[in-house]
Amino acid sequence: MTRLTWTRRLALAALAASVMSAGAQPATLTPPAAMRLDGVPPISAAIVDKVAAYTEFKPSGVLDWHPQRREILIRQRLRNTAQLHRVTQPGQAPAPITDLAEAVAGGTWQPRKGGYLLLSGSEGGNEVYRIRRFDPETKSITAVSPDGQRAGSLNWSPDGERIVYTTVPIDRNNQSRELQTTVHLADPLNPEAARVLAKLPGGGWFSFRFSPDGKQLSYIEYRSAESSDLWLMDVATGESRRLTHQAKGEPVAYRDAEFAPDGRGLYAISDRGSPFSRLVYLDIASGKETALAANLQADVESIAVSGEANRLAFITNDAGAHTLRFLDLKTRKEVDRPALVPGVVSGMLWRPDGSELAFAHASAKSPGDVFTYDPKANRVTRWTNGNSPKLNAQAFVDPRVIRWKSFDGREITGLYYHPPSTFEGPRPVYVSIHGGPEAQARAGFIGRNNYLVNELGVAVIYPNVRGSSGFGKEFLKLDNGRLREDSVKDIGALLDWIAKQPGLDGKRVLVTGGSYGGYMTFATAVHYADRIAGAASSVGISNFVTFLERTETYRRDLRRVEYGDERDPAMRAFLESISPLNHADKISKPLFVIQGKNDPRVPWTESEQIVAVLKKRGTPVWYMLAEDEGHGFQKKANADYQFYAMLAFVERTLFPK
Repeated sequence: MTRLTWTRRLALAALAASVMSAGAQPATLTPPAAMRLDGVPPISAAIVDKVAAYTEFKPSGVLDWHPQRREILIRQRLRNTAQLHRVTQPGQAPAPITDLAEAVAGGTWQPRKGGYLLLSGSEGGNEVYRIRRFDPETKSITAVSPDGQRAGSLNWSPDGERIVYTTVPIDRNNQSRELQTTVHLADPLNPEAARVLAKLPGGGWFSFRFSPDGKQLSYIEYRSAESSDLWLMDVATGESRRLTHQAKGEPVAYRDAEFAPDGRGLYAISDRGSPFSRLVYLDIASGKETALAANLQADVESIAVSGEANRLAFITNDAGAHTLRFLDLKTRKEVDRPALVPGVVSGMLWRPDGSELAFAHASAKSPGDVFTYDPKANRVTRWTNGNSPKLNAQAFVDPRVIRWKSFDGREITGLYYHPPSTFEGPRPVYVSIHGGPEAQARAGFIGRNNYLVNELGVAVIYPNVRGSSGFGKEFLKLDNGRLREDSVKDIGALLDWIAKQPGLDGKRVLVTGGSYGGYMTFATAVHYADRIAGAASSVGISNFVTFLERTETYRRDLRRVEYGDERDPAMRAFLESISPLNHADKISKPLFVIQGKNDPRVPWTESEQIVAVLKKRGTPVWYMLAEDEGHGFQKKANADYQFYAMLAFVERTLFPK
C-alpha cells in the first residue's frame, strides 16, 4: 500500500467518523483523559461490544498466606487497577482489601497475628516503589520507606517484628547520578527508627532474606543474567562476606536463594559447571556446592523451601512450559508431584504450617488462577476463576512449538497459535516478540490476543530468538554486545519460514513487541520492510546510546553489560550503527508507536524521537502516549483503548481493502 493510499484512507475514516458523530449517538470512542494521540484515527464505538468479553479476564497473583487462617492474599484487578484481595476459601469470590487510585504492586501480612499489611506501589507507572503499612480495618496508610527512593527486597524477620528492605536513589533526586544501594532494618510500627545496615556500591543487590534465627541475611549481587554471587550479612554488625565466587573463564549465575531450615546452608539456583540452571545446596561453613536433581536437562526457575513440610518445591522450564516438582529435604530425592496442564507456574508460597503450597497457574485456557497443593494427599485445589464470564476459555487454541533454522544453522523456536478451522485460506500472521532480552515467550495466557485468533482468524506467533532465557546459558549470551543484530536475523529467518507455510500468508505479516521487543520491532521494520505489512512497537528502544544515557541510573550499569558501554567510543559507534533511529529512512511500512510518559526503563523520548523522524519523512505512523503510565499500560481503561487502536491497525495492515 502506498503512503498516499494510507493517508487517504485515514482521512476518509476520520471524515466518516465525523459525519456519524453528528447523529444522535456517538460513533467514536473518547480516549482516556491522560492519553495523547498523534495520527491515530478515531476508534469506532462499535468495537467495544465486539471486544468487551476479551477484556474482562482477571488473572490473580499469589502474595501471602494469612498467618492464622487458611486464607490467601492475592493481587487482582478491581475495576481499573490491580488491588489486594483476600480469598477465604476455595471458590469464594475474592474480597477487596484495598481500593486505591494507583495499582498495588505487592503486599504481605504481619507474620504472627496478621494485624496489618505492608504494601508497595508507585505512581503513574514510574516504578518508584514505596513501602506502606496498611490497616485493613481503618484503611489508614502509613509510610514505612522514605519518600523519593525506590524501595525493594522487602522481607520479614522470623519473629515478625522487623523487616529488611533496600532503597536506591532515582534521578530526579540524584543529580550526580552516583548510585549505591542502602540496606535498612526497620520495625514497621516505628519506621522512623530504622537502622541502616549497609551501603553497597551500585544497584545490583537483591533478594535479601533472613536466616531461621534472624541473625543473618542472604542476598544476591547481580551483575548480569550470566554473572551473580551469593553473600551473607551479619544483622547485628552489618558486616558481609561473599559465599560464592566466579569460576575461571566461565561466569556463574545464582538466584532465588533460601536458607535451609537448620540455617546451615542455602538452597539456590546455579549454573556452575552446567549448561542449565540447576538446584543446588551450598554449605555455609565450607562453601561446598552440591547439585541436586542433577539429571534434569532443563532450567530450574524458582524454588520454595518448607521445613515444616520437609519439602522443597521447584519449577523446571521445558520450551516455555513449567513442571512443578518436589524434593524431599532429608533424602534429597524427587517425590510425588501434581499433574498440571501445560502452562506457567509462579508465586510459589508455602503455608506457615507446611500443609499446602499456594501458586498461580496460567495456561492457554486460563488467565492465571490461584491453586494449592497438599503434598500429603497429593491433591490440587483451585481457589479462583479469573476467566471472562461470557467466553468459553476451554475452546481457546493451545500453542504448539515451531522450529526454524536461522542464518547460521541454529535452531530457533516459538509458540504458534493457529486460528480455528472455520477460517479458510492462508491466514495473516501477528508476530509478537518478547522483551528482556533475558526473557522467554511461555505457554501461558495470551489475553486479549485470543480475539485475534478466534474472531479475526489471525495466526499468532511468539518467537524465542537467541538471547532468550529458558534454553540454557549458552543460548542466553548469543545476542550480547556486538552480536545484537543476530537476534534480528532470527526474525528474518522466521519470515522465511512463514512464507513457506501453505496455511499462512507471508504477504500479510504484522510484527510487534514491547521494551526490547520494541527494539526488535523497529529493527525488523528497518531490515525487512519489504516482507512485512506493518509494525507496532510498545515502549521500544530506538537508539541504544540515548537509551543508555537516559534510563534510570539504578538500571544503567546492568544494561551496559547486556548491550555494551556507550562511553567507549568504539562501542558507541557500533551502537549508533545498529540503532533503528539512524536507519529510519528504511522504514516504509505503517508503524504504530505506544509509550508511557513515566517509563523509567525505556524513557518516552525513545518513542518521541523516532516518531518525529518518521513524520518528517512522511512515513505513516500512529503515536499513542499515556501520561499516567510507565513501562506498559497497567490501567484497564488505557490498556483497553490501546487494544481497540491495535485492532484498527491490524485491520488496516492485515486486512487492507
